[in-house]
Amino acid sequence: MTDRRARVLVVDDDLELRGMLKEYLTREQFDVDLAYDGASALQRMAQHRPDIMLLDVSMPGVGGFELLKHIRSDSSSLPVLMLTARDDHIDRVLGLELGADDYLTKPFNARELLARIRAILRRAGSGTQAEAPEVLQVGLLTLETGLRRVRVSGELVALTDAEFRVLELLVRNAGRVVSRNEITHKALGRRLLGLDRSVDTHMNNLRRKIGQRIESSTPIIGVRGAGYMLGIAESLQGER
Repeated sequence: MTDRRARVLVVDDDLELRGMLKEYLTREQFDVDLAYDGASALQRMAQHRPDIMLLDVSMPGVGGFELLKHIRSDSSSLPVLMLTARDDHIDRVLGLELGADDYLTKPFNARELLARIRAILRRAGSGTQAEAPEVLQVGLLTLETGLRRVRVSGELVALTDAEFRVLELLVRNAGRVVSRNEITHKALGRRLLGLDRSVDTHMNNLRRKIGQRIESSTPIIGVRGAGYMLGIAESLQGER
């Protein structure tokens, strides 16, 4: 790892908010680039590759959801923290379904934003060459932790960093129920909030991405009132 400052790309059409975020994050030792919509964000990304993107949902022209779809269509693992002006679970769920790593509702506390950014960067940074390579396998499912790769029956599956972390936690605890609180704390790097449904959305994404490659039922099992677990079901066992 180098000592270079992490680069944050703030994509928001609110000029005042962009200025405030640049001033605040610069004081917190980040390099900050600014963009006002999706098109200008892509130009900035071509000039300087960011370590994380703060992405507003509602923008003119190329909006937040459209930009996020474009980024993920290129199989990019760039960490994305979505910002939404509305306390609307539909926006949050859609952002997570499209591949956002986390979300924050405006208006937000600056220290909370900083904590979320650092948690996401910490997770992304732990998947570098500094991490000892490890291969985890449950039946047809294989995780290569050092390379951040997931395979089902040998076929690569593209996951976001948050999805990889959630799946890794389930694999390490295969056959055991992991609570939503534990998943939020250990995989997402923050505390579980009262109406937070991000864990459930990440689980749905994993079921869709992994389940479509495994015949029979999904290996991720929801246990009502308890949490989730990776089942040691026949669909994961492979040939006997």
